[in-house]
Amino acid sequence: MRTIALRQALREAMEEEMRRDPSVFLMGEEVAQYNGAYKVSQGMLDEFGAKRVIDTPISELGFAAIGVGAAMNDTRPIIEFMTWNFAELAIDQIVNHAAKMLSMTGGQYTCPIVFRGPNGSAGQLAAQHSQAFENWYANIPGLKVISTIDPYDAKGLMKSAIRDNDPVVFMESETCYGDQGEVPEEEYLIPIGKAAVKRQGTDVTIVSYNKMMKVAMAAADELAKENISAEVIDLRTIRPLDWATIVESVKKTNRLVIVEEQWPFGSIGSEIAYRIQKEAFDYLDAPVRRITSADANMHYAPNLVAAYLPDVPRTVKLIKEVMYVKK
Repeated sequence: MRTIALRQALREAMEEEMRRDPSVFLMGEEVAQYNGAYKVSQGMLDEFGAKRVIDTPISELGFAAIGVGAAMNDTRPIIEFMTWNFAELAIDQIVNHAAKMLSMTGGQYTCPIVFRGPNGSAGQLAAQHSQAFENWYANIPGLKVISTIDPYDAKGLMKSAIRDNDPVVFMESETCYGDQGEVPEEEYLIPIGKAAVKRQGTDVTIVSYNKMMKVAMAAADELAKENISAEVIDLRTIRPLDWATIVESVKKTNRLVIVEEQWPFGSIGSEIAYRIQKEAFDYLDAPVRRITSADANMHYAPNLVAAYLPDVPRTVKLIKEVMYVKK
């Protein structure tokens, strides 16, 4: 099987859906003439033209609103934000219009739109450009939320997102667009709302998503050196969340650690911990634990960036604690 980068996997998904369905179009900052800020849309203007690959002004609220209106009128827009940090300016359109349109119109209007772009930290970008927003959007009824960096998963989920009749928030990662993965050349789709068990294990379940999956997998490798078998689950979809896969894993391993790039208060891990104590409490041999970003704003200094984000040593230490491994 061929190996391609995340940016190419996302591009292929959009291209295939635009060839299949003439109502699909891409709109956002620098998506056309510049080939995308991260080169995800490279070459798409040449193939599809300026009516379907559309450069916008730096006005997130404005072009998000155009996309919502277009989605209500028999098209399927893909709206690219240069970063989800900038999408705060468009949150009214995403939350108060796209997410609520179906219910507010009594089912008369759907809003089949994909909002996509990089999310979370990307090194020394400081407080205003380093935030992870999965939990914000997952809190909104009417939205579907996808967060992945795996090229195979990203392509299959993007195609499903474009075909979905509900608004989808698609979270990527600026630091992972060059990451390589195996992606088949033939068409495939991945259903929204299904997690992936990326590594089988018996002693502890690690749940993560997006680029924190790198931390989770590396921690599992380190633990294996000490004969601790970790099962690693990539959520992929944050809303709807695949509770069954998590619960079944916890019933097998009896322990759960969540690794996420979120602030701790009201995080995705908070909700998972609640559901596990509700549905699998009798199977737990240790408290559910989580490792999150620091409860602070991201700073510019490299040492503070490192202190802010979850890492492998802290994850391994936490897992050993739930395993009651003596120091």
